[in-house]
Amino acid sequence: MKSLSHKFLLCFWLLLTSCQPQNQEMQFEGSAQGTSYHVKIVPTANTFDMDKTKQLIEDALQTIDLKLSNYRDDSEISIINKHKTTDWQSASPEIIELVNIATYVYSRSQGCYDLTIKPLFDLWGFSKHENRIPNQEEIKQALIHVGMPLLEIDKINSRIRKLDPDVQIDLSSIAQGYSVSVIANLLETQGIQNYLVEIGGEMKVKGRNGHHNPWRVAIEKPSPFSREVQKVLDIHQQNGSAIMTAGTYRNFFAEQGQTYSHIINPKTGSPVTHHLLSVTVLHDDPTWADAWDTALLCVGEVDAAKIAEAEQLKVLLIYQEDNSLQEYISKAFATAQEN
Repeated sequence: MKSLSHKFLLCFWLLLTSCQPQNQEMQFEGSAQGTSYHVKIVPTANTFDMDKTKQLIEDALQTIDLKLSNYRDDSEISIINKHKTTDWQSASPEIIELVNIATYVYSRSQGCYDLTIKPLFDLWGFSKHENRIPNQEEIKQALIHVGMPLLEIDKINSRIRKLDPDVQIDLSSIAQGYSVSVIANLLETQGIQNYLVEIGGEMKVKGRNGHHNPWRVAIEKPSPFSREVQKVLDIHQQNGSAIMTAGTYRNFFAEQGQTYSHIINPKTGSPVTHHLLSVTVLHDDPTWADAWDTALLCVGEVDAAKIAEAEQLKVLLIYQEDNSLQEYISKAFATAQEN
């Protein structure tokens, strides 16, 4: 479901896990939504049916894909995009909820988080990995059809309306987080309270691992040519926490000495030029975490820090300054790591 055209997610689900056998810990993995998923669980009953749970997970991911994927012509969101109308269209509650969340994050991120940015991704070639530098007239024309205010939602009747018939909705920056949330909730309905769920780099953990220790997650150093650990997080929140990391440094292209990131500012229509390289967000809800890490990555290190404090977000920023990597840790993030 998620393409690297939107963001590269950098949390590693099994880096730093012990080489010793885990006490009562079970794990399985598979392919779904154009990526991979990994699940670790600590079941409380000896009769836990692992095959049944894996099938439930894959069925759930397939259902989500049929509703939210922009890379399937037969998905619900693709069909909505094809209908060039300003009439109300029926939409699944999931789509309505994701647009509602995105509208809030849009309003708090200076308009930098925008689900209608698809024409710009297409224009710059990030959607199909056919990168090019458009001219200003092309950008100007694409921007006409970009903007969250061009969408209206009717939550009561589960409907959506495009005020511009050419608006294109792209859920890739939030749908994977939503998928993590669905799978985590599914595990809990099966009686699992200690787990790690990872889909395409998006992650949620709850409880403790098989050694009865906090789950450990490594954040990658934001370097395009190596895979090193920048920071290790012990996740102490027993009620569960999403860990989402987005970066600018994996998906980009260079031309005539200039680097163009896949993070496009929907107000300018061009890739961002700030020095923020990666954003990690801890949040109770994976869907919100997924939206916030993209939004903060768009606005840059200065405004991202201000927004994180204003919204009391648990945020780790890694940015470039004077040829070295610097970190900014929000107050809420620091408190979460201390507890």
